[in-house]
Amino acid sequence: MKKFGLFSLLLILSIFIAACGSKETADEKENGGKVYKVGVDTTYPPFEFKEGNEYKGIDIELINAIAKNQGFDIELSPMDFGGIIPAMQANQLDVAIAGMSITDDRKKVVDFSTPYFDAGLTIVVKEDNSSIQSVENLKGKKIAVKKGTTGAKYATDNAAKLGITVVQFNDSPAMFQEVANGNADALIEDYPVISYAIAQKDLGLKIVGDRLNGDQYGIAVLKGQNADLLKKINNGLAELKKDGTYDKIIKTYLGE
Repeated sequence: MKKFGLFSLLLILSIFIAACGSKETADEKENGGKVYKVGVDTTYPPFEFKEGNEYKGIDIELINAIAKNQGFDIELSPMDFGGIIPAMQANQLDVAIAGMSITDDRKKVVDFSTPYFDAGLTIVVKEDNSSIQSVENLKGKKIAVKKGTTGAKYATDNAAKLGITVVQFNDSPAMFQEVANGNADALIEDYPVISYAIAQKDLGLKIVGDRLNGDQYGIAVLKGQNADLLKKINNGLAELKKDGTYDKIIKTYLGE
């Protein structure tokens, strides 16, 4: 009887373990066992930045909330903004969320989600600068921009027309410092980014004139790839807007 009881117990345990293993395998099969690598630029507050050992910002919270809502796993891969799309093309990244404006040029190599933020470029000058009030006052001036951004594209595309000299930087802090030190006359940056930066810290800078365009930010995957993932991103974004999570994230960083 004792032998039979022990055998029965082992049999039951074997069945239980097998059942658990089958369920785990089914779950892994459903999710593909895939961890999606997400390219971010952590020098871009309020959308992405590092505080201590923690990544924070609108984009960071948003992509984490979307992943949780849609049941997939992600791994953040911080890098310079200008390297994100090349990294996607090299199959080193699956997704990009980096305050990335939806443009026709970028649409040639990536597929964008539905827009998640209305941005727009603006001119920024040193706080005591009274000579530059609008884009018309930029002629003959040195303009700082961040590599790979729509601000950089706007400046280089219109350099001859505006009569400006463009100098490019790898990160926002270096660009801000160039203008604050008087080494450049102005910079062109996304409005929400520079508004947040000025509000958080005395940069010695101010915003002038009207917005130069009406950019919208989107989440990107490589063109023609990850259609199912893009569908999940769009569905998750819609769910977060519906249940109020999106508004809560925006309010946390912009108070809007």
